[in-house]
Amino acid sequence: MKTGGQLIVEALEANGTDRIFCVPGESYLAVLDALHDSDIRTIVCRQEGGAAMMADCQGRLTGRPGVCFVTRGPGATNASAGVHIAMQDSVPMILFIGQIAGHAKYREAFQEVDYHAFFGDIAKWVVEIDDAARIPELVTRAFAVATSGRPGPVIVSLPEDMLVSEVQAPQALPFTPVETRPGDAELSQLEKLLGEAKRPFVILGGTRWSEDAVAHIRRIAEDWTLPVGVSFRRQMLFDHCHENYAGDVGIGLNPKLATAIREADLILLVGGRFGEMPSSDYTLMKSPYPDQKLVHVHVDANELGRVYRPTLAINASPAAFVEAFASRKPKTAPVWASETKQRHADYLAWSTPPKTGPGAVQMGPIMDYLEGVLPQDAIICNGAGNFATWMHRFHRFRRFNTQAAPTSGSMGYGVPAGVGAKSVFPDREVIVWAGDGDFLMHGQEFATAVQYDLPVIVVILNNGIYGTIRMHQEREYPGRVSGTSLKNPDFAAYARAFGGHGETVENTDAFAPAFERARTSGKPAIIEIRLDPEAITPARTLSDIREKR
Repeated sequence: MKTGGQLIVEALEANGTDRIFCVPGESYLAVLDALHDSDIRTIVCRQEGGAAMMADCQGRLTGRPGVCFVTRGPGATNASAGVHIAMQDSVPMILFIGQIAGHAKYREAFQEVDYHAFFGDIAKWVVEIDDAARIPELVTRAFAVATSGRPGPVIVSLPEDMLVSEVQAPQALPFTPVETRPGDAELSQLEKLLGEAKRPFVILGGTRWSEDAVAHIRRIAEDWTLPVGVSFRRQMLFDHCHENYAGDVGIGLNPKLATAIREADLILLVGGRFGEMPSSDYTLMKSPYPDQKLVHVHVDANELGRVYRPTLAINASPAAFVEAFASRKPKTAPVWASETKQRHADYLAWSTPPKTGPGAVQMGPIMDYLEGVLPQDAIICNGAGNFATWMHRFHRFRRFNTQAAPTSGSMGYGVPAGVGAKSVFPDREVIVWAGDGDFLMHGQEFATAVQYDLPVIVVILNNGIYGTIRMHQEREYPGRVSGTSLKNPDFAAYARAFGGHGETVENTDAFAPAFERARTSGKPAIIEIRLDPEAITPARTLSDIREKR
């Protein structure tokens, strides 16, 4: 006989769980007790949203579900931000929630929430386990659902009385990964479409990629001389210095790249959904009927034809598709070779940072410095805001699994993601890129980094405003500032208060030595860059936006 708590931990172990992220709660004390005797590492966080984002980051970087435990009611609702990120980003994740005891249901008991109703639209599956004997079955199924087809978050609700009940249950077995492969007929049709094309373009996105898959798509691009773009915040899917790389298809994309996509006669979209942000509000490819011929490769058949009507739909994971198509070679020399070369030249010009700008801190030289010192396998984590433009546009990603950022535009993701990334990959450098408003959404997770000796480096671009909103405000309502100003703490002192390393940068030349001191400190570190709010984008100041609306 075993308790439900013990069966939960055994099922996690059977499915290869090596760590969980949690905020403790009395509703799942039986699980915490069982974890005491387990080799699973328990990382205790400061807020449930941060814990869920750490789990998302593990799922994002490994392809296996990140696991998070939170308590009922506000614990679960706090975690919902991380669940929404995982859903929109197609990331495998499992959120376990302690639930009220069964006898108290439907009475609006203490912290009672109907999780089917609350999470129904932002999770792949929601299940409440009422019978402890079914834990091995349903936990393993949760792993299968989170990883199969289009990956995503699964919610598992655990009533408190179920967790302390003692039952006999079968031994938990690991889930079976499911691969979806393309058919030979579809590959031959794609080969034919490429043979007829004059201006093809490839866009990579989504999840279910691997190191081998990235190598396969590079080889395909070389064999067919194809220009390759990457979808919003999927920049680590193709080497930015490769001669076939054309740029990222996201917010504020290179106008020349936008023109090239609109004028393409064939688009090969591999893995991604090409949603509102990367499609520039569905203008690069019109929905539902694109002007270009579209070959859409996606692991979930429900996504094929849902937003865009494809010329050819291929139901396959990105990894399986590129492995299968890599053996296909063009029968004649592609006529678009010069276009591919021009697309890469356009990208190099677009991704060269400016040398000057308003204020005492120039971000262009700082980006040049970071490009020279960061290792190619450094992991970059960020949340949302105009500050992210500097990293997205000017950092040249070289390797797979080096980016963790939310396509949902959720603020506060960077710090918890950095903690999650460093816990999974302790030997790799992890840089968190944050804004001042963004950082304080989940900045308390810096304490988690200190507690577990995870020396992430957090770079905060502090301009004293919610920058993205102020930019839109000045464009739509010039000079009428309302609700976008911030009064911030001394972030370097904040870092030191938690036991980390803190630096303040008030001029350009101070950044490099501050960064080196942060590196050599061996501690989690915060480098605060005090940035002039006029430097709202790399190309335009707030005054420009206000005056030229």
